[in-house]
Amino acid sequence: MPENAGAKAHGGAGSRAKGTYQDRDKPSQIRFSNISAGKAVADAIRTSLGPKGMDKMLVELSKAQDIEAGDGTTSVVVIAGALLDACSRLLQKGIHPTIISESFQKALDKGIEVLTNMAQPVELSDRETLLNSATTSLNSKVVCQYSSLLSPMSVDAVMKVIDPTTANSVDLRDIKIVKKLGGTIDDCELVEGLVLTQKVANTGVTRVEKAKIGLIQFCLSAPKTDMDNQIVVSDYAQMDRVLREERAYILNLVKQIKKAGCNVLLIQKSILRDALSDLALHFLNKMKIMVVKDIERDDIEFICKTIGTKPVAHIDQFTPDMLGSAELAEEVNLNGSGKLIKITGCTNPGKTVTIVVRGSNKLVLEEAERSIHDALCVIRCLVKKRALIAGGGAPEIELALRLNEYARTLRGMDSYCVRAYGDALEVIPSTLAENAGLNPISTVTELRNRHAQGEKTAGINVRKGGISNILEELVVQPLLVSLSALTLATETVRSILKIDDVVSSVCIMFCLISFSQAPG
Repeated sequence: MPENAGAKAHGGAGSRAKGTYQDRDKPSQIRFSNISAGKAVADAIRTSLGPKGMDKMLVELSKAQDIEAGDGTTSVVVIAGALLDACSRLLQKGIHPTIISESFQKALDKGIEVLTNMAQPVELSDRETLLNSATTSLNSKVVCQYSSLLSPMSVDAVMKVIDPTTANSVDLRDIKIVKKLGGTIDDCELVEGLVLTQKVANTGVTRVEKAKIGLIQFCLSAPKTDMDNQIVVSDYAQMDRVLREERAYILNLVKQIKKAGCNVLLIQKSILRDALSDLALHFLNKMKIMVVKDIERDDIEFICKTIGTKPVAHIDQFTPDMLGSAELAEEVNLNGSGKLIKITGCTNPGKTVTIVVRGSNKLVLEEAERSIHDALCVIRCLVKKRALIAGGGAPEIELALRLNEYARTLRGMDSYCVRAYGDALEVIPSTLAENAGLNPISTVTELRNRHAQGEKTAGINVRKGGISNILEELVVQPLLVSLSALTLATETVRSILKIDDVVSSVCIMFCLISFSQAPG
């Protein structure tokens, strides 16, 4: 027995020397685990798709879609979930992950070609088409009943910050969304100028015409030592002298500001000491200079671009050429729900606008902001890629049919995988029908039949509860949204297929300790 045990031990050591044991089932288990997790997330948010769906849950994939297109964040996750389900079935039939991945890439390339052929070109001068696209995006939001107000606002905002003839993208940082609690969404407005939520520091000056606006990044208060020191003054004469010096110092700063011609002063928030002392505010008020303090650092770039001013870091640099000009700067009362500062009629305006969003509570405010952001992104998509396609599940059904036709031209496993890819895309019209209270099976079957007869623009009409020409219903979406959703979903699924092992942090730590303790 001991000899056998020794032989076994010797044999085990020899096998470990040749190579570690590998579990052949582990790669497939890892794949199925990742696929199940992805499907679970997709199934959890399927009910949020479409105009009658519930609110959205965002995941990393939808964040990527949001960055690229700004809309279609739910669709991309639902498509990814359906593709993962298709992968699961294909893997269970014994098809190798590499074959599935390569076939899905072929299907994606063909799908992009089909979608591009379906698209209709659009011109940025066609305001009606832009409005329809923005309205379609807003129809799936909580604030959809206000789409007639928010859609024109979004279109006008984008068109004011670009040159339609040469633009190929939109920098949404040029469109500032200012949230102000109170009122209703009907009170939202587009302002060609600058809107600040801060209050005027000196109540004596709340309206300035022919404004000369300065933006300072230094403090209008008594200077402090670099180190934390204490000065003890025991003599009243010395105390009076300190106060006189402080008064003279601040008065000199204010006089230089007035000398430059400034009558509206914006002061950046300071974390070191008070950016504005009471004495400085008193002098500014006497010189009829409107003061707005606590300007956030993140807003500096937008403010400078909007009103043409330049930030000043030291009083010696505060000269007339550093000032911006505007026709009017005033503090506006919002019918008892607070105040806003509006600066309009800028002499040298940058390509910027401000959207003021109102709402009765924080939830409404945040939802309105998100809805406007999505509508702006839809218009940005049309600027990037000037083409539209029908909505309502029409592109996905058309893709499924064309990919099934394409699969017949392929051989072997590729044909099987491409057909599964196309069938998975039917999850979008099926989910739209289900969330609208329709029978998903009969609705998708009828939709597939209509497309087989050549009606490429037939889609699910949620309002009428049936199938109709979705272009006539003005339900349209940018081509870039569909292309991005399809591409990102496919890339995500292909990435998951490549994962065949998981290394835990405990194993990594154990290996590092063993390596550090090894001799030599």
